Amino acid sequence: MYANIRDTKIFFDVDGMGLVPDGAENREKPVLFVVPGGPGGDHSRLKPSLSALSDKAQLVYLDHRGSGRSARGPVETYTMDNYVEDIEALRQHLGLDRIGLLGISYGGMVSLSYATRYQQHLSHLILAVTAPDHRFMERAQETVAERGTPQQQAVAARLFSGGFENVEQMCEYFETMGPMYSLHFDVAQERSFKPIFTPEAINASYGSDLHKYDVTSQLSGITVPTQVIGARHDWICAPEFSVEIAERIPGAQLRMFENSGHNVQDDEHDSFIDVVRGFLDYPPRSGVTNGRSSAHGPSKEMEYSSHSPGERPTE
Repeated sequence: MYANIRDTKIFFDVDGMGLVPDGAENREKPVLFVVPGGPGGDHSRLKPSLSALSDKAQLVYLDHRGSGRSARGPVETYTMDNYVEDIEALRQHLGLDRIGLLGISYGGMVSLSYATRYQQHLSHLILAVTAPDHRFMERAQETVAERGTPQQQAVAARLFSGGFENVEQMCEYFETMGPMYSLHFDVAQERSFKPIFTPEAINASYGSDLHKYDVTSQLSGITVPTQVIGARHDWICAPEFSVEIAERIPGAQLRMFENSGHNVQDDEHDSFIDVVRGFLDYPPRSGVTNGRSSAHGPSKEMEYSSHSPGERPTE
């Protein structure tokens, strides 16, 4: 499905019902926008991992402008500012009062930026393997210099310089870096996803726009119920950034996955799904003390509140 919003056309896809039978009445599930990483890729790789959440929320997958199945445009419009405003425009287009955001990697950075502007329209905020500012890039370059092979160091240099020349180089990057992204990397499985790559979008981000990204000082003003998910072996968004986000957002819950790389939703899939499900069922009340959730739901010492999700898009 497509939404003609602002100066572009955004592709989105919906997984799961918004209204579900509950006895003699219908119950509304929260709407959860899935904000993918990248940019320059698409949402398709996340579907096999996250579809299990459709029993708890109506999932709205989207592709950033200039990426995936969304419309292309001038390269100078491929900015985080526009990605944030596109999400807000899509929320309005779908007639939703409040939405949840599940932002993964770069999508977590977009979600954090959205929360600093539009938290009145948020019901839940889930931030997986992400960072609060541009420092993650310097830290990642140190990590690949320490742990990467010469070939991995060479392809990573293309990422951080914004130097991808074509789709083939992006495919080479993800196959070469795969063992650093996931502790259970399978090259055949990776190729089976067949994502749509756009070098111009990822180059615009890592070559320029991301160097301006910094919401660190604004995190203390976020009062939305927040779940932060980190991965102990994450090479690109190091785990200390997840810890910092959770410490700075009042009442945020932190779950650190000890046996995962950056692709935490794949490396510890069942536990990842359990944590997100538990958070959707029992989001912490804003302003409570930071805590950790267990793999089977939030910790008992946390306080919880429910949220009215607003209206739903139709499938």
